[in-house]
Amino acid sequence: MSAWRHVKTVMKDANIGDGPHASPKGLRHSYGVTAISSGVPLNMLSKWMGHSKIETTAIYAKALGQEQRDIAARMWE
Repeated sequence: MSAWRHVKTVMKDANIGDGPHASPKGLRHSYGVTAISSGVPLNMLSKWMGHSKIETTAIYAKALGQEQRDIAARMWE
């Protein structure tokens, strides 16, 4: 429980608001999506996240909404 309190304190200090993203799982997912959106290769992200199967990491490449538009816009830069 003390680790969770530490995570909550860090999120508060970083001005991360309440919502589904404000949890260890939400932060991990955000990290994965941000890495993919920044151009980190899927195989490298898979290694960083400790996934044994690249199919697990591929979940982070399934962008929706604004993420999808941002990625598409990078094609035309």
